[in-house]
Amino acid sequence: MQQIDLHVHSTRSDGTYTPSQLVDYAFEKGLAAFALTDHDTVDGLEEAVSYAEQLKTKQNESGAPKSSSPVPEVIPGIEFSTEYQGQDIHIVGLYIDYRNQVFTTKLQEFVNSRTVRNQKMCSLLQEAGIDITYDALLREFPDSVITRAHYAKYMLNHGYIKSMQEAFDRYVGDHAPCYVPREKVTPAQAVQLILKAGGVPVLAHPILYHMSDERLNNLTAELKAAGLLGIEAIYSTYKPHEEQQIRALASEYQLLVSGGSDFHGDNKPGLDLGTGYGNLFVPYSLLPPLKAHALRFAD
Repeated sequence: MQQIDLHVHSTRSDGTYTPSQLVDYAFEKGLAAFALTDHDTVDGLEEAVSYAEQLKTKQNESGAPKSSSPVPEVIPGIEFSTEYQGQDIHIVGLYIDYRNQVFTTKLQEFVNSRTVRNQKMCSLLQEAGIDITYDALLREFPDSVITRAHYAKYMLNHGYIKSMQEAFDRYVGDHAPCYVPREKVTPAQAVQLILKAGGVPVLAHPILYHMSDERLNNLTAELKAAGLLGIEAIYSTYKPHEEQQIRALASEYQLLVSGGSDFHGDNKPGLDLGTGYGNLFVPYSLLPPLKAHALRFAD
């Protein structure tokens, strides 16, 4: 049975594989498709899509036998960081038109808000004795949307801490002294933005929010009313009963089932593309309904 992965990150946010390397790795692993869903950015999509097309052309020109594994489909995606009642909630968009002008303009507003926040965090870290500037972060992590994982990596690389976790515990975690919250959209606003870009909005890894059943139901109902089309029922850390819980929620609210590894490369050790921590399997059969909805909204 063919396998896919609908939640993947590259160096354009907080992953360690470039978009092109992800295409090669997905090809190597025999995935039929994967979605590049970097945090609040679509900067890696053009590279990934173009590179996959080049590989397909080479494969066709070489006269490869039909039994050869096809080049994986690259699904244009994004993962929005949003806020709901003081809690981080992530909304994945699949099959988005990443060249849509309204969409890209809104993304630029997110980038601008991130820049202001990053400059404030660098100032606080400097006061705490860390020799860091926003320009230095950009030089060390070029072409990336800077996240707290980059701060942690920078401090680790420069000997200020002994582990990534120490950076969060001492400096940049939610309740740490150098953390600055970022202005965020609501999950419903992210859903609407994805729909306007012709994409399929999906509630990402709901089990990770540790909500009560009632609160998760309320969130799902609100997002369904806003236009939510899917929910991530298959995920690297889910236990069987958790997958069953989210599948039941999908059925109750007539949502499409999605699934993915949340692959970040070396930034999530032991978690692999397609297979997660070893037992993940996202079947290709989930993809046609998702694609059909994207095509319907594009029309």
